[in-house]
Amino acid sequence: EVQLQASGGGLVQAGGSLRLSCAASGIALDEYVIGWFRQAPGQQREGVSCKHISGDRTYYADSVKGRFTISSDYAKNTVDLQMNSLRPEDTAVYYCAGDDRTFRTRYQYTQANSYYYWGQGTLVTVSS
Repeated sequence: EVQLQASGGGLVQAGGSLRLSCAASGIALDEYVIGWFRQAPGQQREGVSCKHISGDRTYYADSVKGRFTISSDYAKNTVDLQMNSLRPEDTAVYYCAGDDRTFRTRYQYTQANSYYYWGQGTLVTVSS
């Protein structure tokens, strides 16, 4: 059974940092693409970053480039999202998602409906 577990959310002041972790079970990370998405109240779910290890592809949303870094840890079977220089507009529920397909375009990698497996969300609140 494939399971994804997101953790690491919390309350932080603007300019601060948080590290989210997506723990995967039932899969081998190098066979999957793992994406981080977020959803703010009243907003659509949006792609933040994704990593396809075997495809050697990493994508970031323009709004987080230079501030967020996605990384994988084979020993822990996790995909982490290091979030620095956080802004109030980063406040959202963050989700990790996974799929075992190889997508053809950046658009596919960054769309929520491309991913089959989803973890529960973790809330990130950035105060001003």
